[in-house]
Formats: sequence, structure tokens, C-alpha cells
Amino acid sequence: MIPFKDDNPTYTFPFVTVGLIIVNIVVYLFELVAPDGGEQLAILYGAIPNNLVTFESGQPISPLGSVFTSMFLHGGLLHVGGNMLFLWIFGDNIEDMLGHFRFLLFYLFAGFIAAYGHALTDSQSLVPMIGASGAISGVLGAYILLFPRARVHTLLFFGFFWQVVRVPAVVVIGFWIILQVLSGLLNAGSLHQGGIAWFAHVGGFLAGLLTIRLWLPRQRRPSRF
Repeated sequence: MIPFKDDNPTYTFPFVTVGLIIVNIVVYLFELVAPDGGEQLAILYGAIPNNLVTFESGQPISPLGSVFTSMFLHGGLLHVGGNMLFLWIFGDNIEDMLGHFRFLLFYLFAGFIAAYGHALTDSQSLVPMIGASGAISGVLGAYILLFPRARVHTLLFFGFFWQVVRVPAVVVIGFWIILQVLSGLLNAGSLHQGGIAWFAHVGGFLAGLLTIRLWLPRQRRPSRF
């Protein structure tokens, strides 16, 4: 199940969403031309779980600062491409509801909670965490609450065959978060070894789901779905 667009209209141009996508892509291109493929950047500016809980760091940036720099680093083309696709599909509607500045703060807040969602479940790990997926998970949590019935164009694969279907957001995002929770529980025994920070996704999602109404302006447009 691969979503690629939604039918949910917006009233404003998503300057922040587009800006975040551009910054992430530019940083990824910078990683590509780095001599070590960006490994050193991840070590220096990724969010290291042990540092986040001890507030001690040998990095050139504070542990809290690394949370924000880590949101713009990625480990490969599929990593950055998948994250930016989800941000493009779902970010514009949340930005439309919150306004540009509120959306940026909300995005960074969700990423911050996501980082600690992973750190608290793997507090001894020295493996840097990178990627925008925690912050984007917060966007998904907000979207499923505000627009559960919005139709999302999704690719479904049946062996060698595929079909485009329009699926309610609650199904697409609901399936996604169930997968994150199950994957996190199944991989709980392989901590400290790197890989996907499943509980960062869960933490970011819950941050968005539980707090999005607190971020909404008092005078907001009614939900269209």
C-alpha cells in the first residue's frame, strides 16, 4: 500500500511544507557528495539516544540541538524519498489548518517528541538517529484526527499486478501506525543495533494525534471531511 496523493483541497500555498522538502533534499545532496557518503555528518549531527537521556555529548552540538539537526539528515534515497512523499501528501493540509508558523513549530515539536520516544526505549544506544520520519509521523497523527475520511490515492500491489484505489485516510494511516507498533514490538530484542526507530514513529504520531487540537488557531476553517 503506497499512497501518492490525496483529494483534500487547501486554501493556502504550503510554503513551509515545500520549504522543508527543499531543505531536506538539499541536505541529502550534500550528504551524497561528502567523502564518506554522509556517515560523519550522521555521527556529528544525528540524535544519539544515550546522549538525549544523559545530556552528555562528544558531538559539536548539544543533545537537544542534535534532535533538530537529525531531522534533516537521511540514510539513503528511499529514506528521504519516502519521507518527503508523505510530507508532500499530508503536510499541506495540516499547514493550511494551523498556518505557516504554527505548522513549523508543530512539525519540530513532533520531531522532538519522536526522538525521545525512541531514546527512552533504547536509552543505552550510541547509534545516531537520523531522518524526518518522526516529525512527519506527527503530521500523520494530526491528519488522521482532522481528516479521517479524506480520500487518499493509493497503489495496491497484487503480485505482479497493481491498481490505484481511493482509500479513506483513517485506513491508510491506521494501517501504517499499526505496522509501526507491531514492528517496534517484534524488534524490541534487537536494540542498540541501529535500523528503523519504530518507536520514534509511534512517539511522533501520538504527539500529533493528542496535541493537534491545542495547536489549532481559535478562528479556524471547519474541517471539509
